[in-house]
Amino acid sequence: MGTQAGLDFCNKLAILNRGKIDQEYPLFLLYNKANIPGRPESIGVHTGNLSNRLVNKKSKKKYLSVLKSLLKGCHLLKKSKSKFIVIPCNTAHYWYDDLKKKIKLPIINMPKEVFNHTLKKCKKNSSIGLLATEGTLRTGVYNKFFDRKYNLIFPNTLLQKKSVNKAIKFVKMGKVKNASKIIKPAIDFLIKKKCKKIILGCTELPIAIFAFKSFKNIKKSKIFLDPNLILAHAAMKKYKKWSMSFKEKPYVLLVAELIYLEVCKIKEK
Repeated sequence: MGTQAGLDFCNKLAILNRGKIDQEYPLFLLYNKANIPGRPESIGVHTGNLSNRLVNKKSKKKYLSVLKSLLKGCHLLKKSKSKFIVIPCNTAHYWYDDLKKKIKLPIINMPKEVFNHTLKKCKKNSSIGLLATEGTLRTGVYNKFFDRKYNLIFPNTLLQKKSVNKAIKFVKMGKVKNASKIIKPAIDFLIKKKCKKIILGCTELPIAIFAFKSFKNIKKSKIFLDPNLILAHAAMKKYKKWSMSFKEKPYVLLVAELIYLEVCKIKEK
C-alpha cells in the first residue's frame, strides 16, 4: 500500500533488533498489497465530502472493496502461520475495526501506539501537530485517541495541498530530496502554532524528513513522532513475548508491502 514506507518499516524493525548473525534477526513475512483500491478515493477525499459508508450505496461499495482486499491479504498471511499483524499505513486504519472483527489474529493499532507513546512524552492538553493524508485527517483515525487528551493541529488547506500532499507523492515517486524540501513549510506552520510534537502521520513522511539522517538522529528527535518507528517498537515487544511462549519464533505480519511469498514457496519446495 506504500512500498517505500513498508521498506522503511522493515529497516527500522531490523535495526531495533540487530543480530550478530542472520539467525538472530526477527522472522517476518512482508506482503506488498500494491493492488489494493486507493484508500483516499474510497473515503471520498477527492470529491470533497467524506463518504458515509453506512448509508450511501456507492460509498459502501468502495469501502467494502478495500476491506475485501485487506481481508484477502490477512487470510493469505494467516495461512503462513503468522502470529500477529501490523499495518504500516495510517489511512488504512480507517478499516481497522472491521478487520479486527473478521480476522482471528491480533492487529497492532498504529495510531493507538502513537497515542500511548505521546502520553509518556507530553503533558495533557498540549498541542500536537499532525501531518497526514487528507484521508487520515478526514476520517479521524488519530482524533479517535488524541482528542481525549490533546489538541490536534493540522496544516491549513493550502499547505495540505501544496506541501503535505506533494511531499507524500514525491516519496512514492522516489523523489525524496524534493519531498524533504517541499514538506518544510507545513512543519514551520505547526512549529509556529507551538506544537510540542509533530506526528508524521503518513508513513511516507518519515522518509522525506529523515532520509539523509542517521537512525540515531531519528530516535533522538525532540519534535517528530515517527509512527513507523513506534510501530516497529510495538511489534518487537510483541514478537519477543511470543518468542518466549513458543519454541518456533512467530512471523510479524505486514499487510502492506513487498511480496516475499514466491521466495517462501521456492524454499518450501
